[in-house]
Amino acid sequence: MSIPLTFATLALMTVAIILLGALWSRVPHGLRVFLPRAAIALVLLQGFFVFTKWGTTSERLNVLINWLAVAGYELLLVLFSRLSPRWLTSLSAAVLIVPLFASSIVMPLAHILDHGALKMVPIGHHLYYKSVAWSGSRSGVDLDVYYRPPLLPFFSRKVQTQSFNSEQCDAFSAVIQPGPDSETVLAHCPHTLSQPPGSDDKILRLR
Repeated sequence: MSIPLTFATLALMTVAIILLGALWSRVPHGLRVFLPRAAIALVLLQGFFVFTKWGTTSERLNVLINWLAVAGYELLLVLFSRLSPRWLTSLSAAVLIVPLFASSIVMPLAHILDHGALKMVPIGHHLYYKSVAWSGSRSGVDLDVYYRPPLLPFFSRKVQTQSFNSEQCDAFSAVIQPGPDSETVLAHCPHTLSQPPGSDDKILRLR
């Protein structure tokens, strides 16, 4: 994922929405009615996804909804800054928009720039996992486990996650396997050639 490019894209989108707010009186009436309502709906939808850990099975669609929710949040702040007293609402909006550039917000947004889709690996019992690579001072993977209800196959809920870094084991060969019972899964990460024979295994209880 490209964090600098994501920062630049987010900054350009922020500038575009600020310009939209400056020209708000020239926006057609229908859009002035529709856009704030759509913004509220998207922010609430993303909030629901975050707090309940539900989402769609498409990673790109989830990230697109995240981007649209961020844009909607910015639009609501820009419209809020137009209220009186302007100096106070503008200052409040500026303070509230800064956290959008925190790494916890930007890193999930960066996945929309990734090439290719994350492979969904079935485990059984309507469960599957995705292996999400990351890098920084160390590299590794997050193994995210999802439950997909049989009656709603386009939606899923994250029920567990396990991280491995390349110093622990051969992180990029790590997998999720069925656990000893239907309420657990096994996160398995084999040791590298430079480590003693074996693996780093963790039993994860589904939430």
